[in-house]
Amino acid sequence: MFQERREVSAILCKQGGYRTKMPEKKICIIGGGNMGEALAGGIISSGLAQAENITIHDIRKERLAYFRDKYHVCVSDDIAGTIETSDIVILAVKPQNMETVLRDMADTVAGRLVISIAAGITLGFIEKRLGEKTRVIRVMPNTPALIGEGAAALAGGKNATDSDIVTARRIFDSVGVTVVVKEGLIDAVTGLSGSGPAYGFIIIDALANAGVSQGLEAETSLKLAAQTMLGAAKLCLNGDKTPAQLTDMVTSPGGTTIEGIKTLKTGRIRETLAAAVEAATKRSKELGRE
Repeated sequence: MFQERREVSAILCKQGGYRTKMPEKKICIIGGGNMGEALAGGIISSGLAQAENITIHDIRKERLAYFRDKYHVCVSDDIAGTIETSDIVILAVKPQNMETVLRDMADTVAGRLVISIAAGITLGFIEKRLGEKTRVIRVMPNTPALIGEGAAALAGGKNATDSDIVTARRIFDSVGVTVVVKEGLIDAVTGLSGSGPAYGFIIIDALANAGVSQGLEAETSLKLAAQTMLGAAKLCLNGDKTPAQLTDMVTSPGGTTIEGIKTLKTGRIRETLAAAVEAATKRSKELGRE
């Protein structure tokens, strides 16, 4: 089933199926935090759905007012009423609040597609509380979705259809790129791309500070460091060469780059990053058991 879903998704992606509009779908986002806002903004700016077809639920009245004024979406502090008028329910709440939210929505969610972005919360956890027949998709996005450059991995529950996977990818492709994985790999995705932006920020900050120590102005150094990492990432994504091949392109015998790489190897940067991903993956698994 997973292989079939992946093949169907790949075909539709090549055909541009994820970028088409969903005017007939009404979407509610439970939770008006950063990721909820990123999704709402991405869906609207991409033209995937109109603002009037999106409802934001949050218990903070000031946050609802913010969404209404900035994005002109519908807002509600009534979770049951919000879900009753929606086709797709996106759970953008903190993991520790998921139990309460699922309990509050259990009586009204039947027949709707549920998409969760809560770290560590398994498909089984949600299906058990909403009913075994509920169509659920688990997604691990990351914060660059705030500027439309996110990376999200999706795993479908036992009742999620190929069409549901396509729908979810269309939503998250509006704020970045998506991949489909087995749920057992979601914790690894969390450790890599979910937590990865923080690793990138640390590297950029370190490079910028190093540039300052060599005489560059702080603003200039930060701009160069950030753009350099952005350019390197785009070469990896848009080209046909591996990171190792791209490294060879920059590295000349006896040149400057090889000296820098020697220092990175001495500092065991590969091992350190691998350990960071491993530690974050382990913590994601722990969250799922708490």
